[in-house]
Amino acid sequence: MEILLVIIIGLLYAAGIYMMLRRSLVKLIIGLILLGNGANLLIFLLGKIVKGQPPIIASSEKMLGELYADPVPQALILTAIVISFGLQAFAIILVKRAYKVVKTDDLDEMNATDEDL
Repeated sequence: MEILLVIIIGLLYAAGIYMMLRRSLVKLIIGLILLGNGANLLIFLLGKIVKGQPPIIASSEKMLGELYADPVPQALILTAIVISFGLQAFAIILVKRAYKVVKTDDLDEMNATDEDL
């Protein structure tokens, strides 16, 4: 299971970086989304995947001796998902506004000043 997730994380990172290197703002946002999802999966994978083992210590024990799922990476991922939704919404509105003003989504054409035209 872990090897499949490692391959998926690699593909998400590769696709995200590839899309961010394109000249279109829309592709830049899609690349940012893919990169964020790859980072979330990486954090999830680092927290150990254990099925059916909650991190609960019985009252008779002093410490947890068996393998358990760490809840901290899961909480970090939930926070990262909420923050990434806000960032994506802001970026989409920003691209829409930039397209209205400049009439293009090509980054090279947006970089040109009025003197270059």
